[in-house]
Amino acid sequence: MKATFMYGAGDVRIETVPDPIIQEPTDAIVRTVRACICGSDLHPYHSLPASGIGTPMGHELIGVVEEVGSQVTAVAKGDFVIAPFAFSDNTCVFCREGLNTACIHGGWYGTPETGGLQAELARIPQANGSLVRVAGVDPDTADESLLASLLTLSDVYLTGYHAAHMAQLKPGQTVAVIGDGAVGLSAVLAAKQLGAERIILMGRHQDRTSLGVQFGATDVVAERGAEGIQRVLDLTNGEGAHAVLEAVGHLPAYEQAYGIVRPGGIISRVGVPQYEEAPIGFGSLFGKNARLAGGPAPVRAYLEPAIEQVLDGTINPGKVFDRTVTLDEVPAGYAAMNTREALKVMVKLA
Repeated sequence: MKATFMYGAGDVRIETVPDPIIQEPTDAIVRTVRACICGSDLHPYHSLPASGIGTPMGHELIGVVEEVGSQVTAVAKGDFVIAPFAFSDNTCVFCREGLNTACIHGGWYGTPETGGLQAELARIPQANGSLVRVAGVDPDTADESLLASLLTLSDVYLTGYHAAHMAQLKPGQTVAVIGDGAVGLSAVLAAKQLGAERIILMGRHQDRTSLGVQFGATDVVAERGAEGIQRVLDLTNGEGAHAVLEAVGHLPAYEQAYGIVRPGGIISRVGVPQYEEAPIGFGSLFGKNARLAGGPAPVRAYLEPAIEQVLDGTINPGKVFDRTVTLDEVPAGYAAMNTREALKVMVKLA
């Protein structure tokens, strides 16, 4: 099969490798229908040290089950499924508490042991818990917009939803979303679904913020740093936002977040932090009685109701995809996202 590997910063290659096989009785093999490139894939694209051994890439897919291990009962050959970006058994103590990304028997794709999902075939560990069947949808005949929205449920939309969920949003509140990437725009859509009355999107790329307005943003703030903080304070009568959803992962975004959160408010982070230390003292969180939440989204915990919302047309998060490539064109897809020529790239394999 063909699969995507990264050999260093900016060095993405498509290679032919052996097909994956069942290694454990809890495994399944899935034929990829659609995959995509994540904003978090750009972090190694910028900084991965050069190596003679490629890192398998990709952690988002929808596909069709080709084979299952002897202990897999939740899905069967021929089922159309969504694979969350982290695998989990969905039965351990943390999964039962809705924290599948902390699963005792779970883990991550993109390692030599599990492989990546930007590939023609994928081995899915813990398939009973990791794969969710989408009933009534034939991927060979389904509308492209439906497939796009279902694909967002493997990560990007439900990561945005996780930001809003962890912020404990209440109807009528004011929410600020930092970042106009696909996760930030997804957070806007999720905040709207959870009843936020005012949604301030902080982003400076008009094509993206325009989609944010479609998703429910009531205000757009293009300014950054101190100017951006002041602009949000001006919009909120000096009070700040009840919740700040930070979808970037860089320290300036976090600093902006604690500058605009209102006293007693909450910052919910889902942008993968590219820093180890951040202010939490009197001038940032403590003095405001502000709380800090967020983390890797337990997508599996949210999947079933989100699938229903997509199927009944309540949400259409697939609009974040603005470019489609073949597997052979994935290196160009990375380059397009890196230069912001594309918001989020879908990979069409079937």
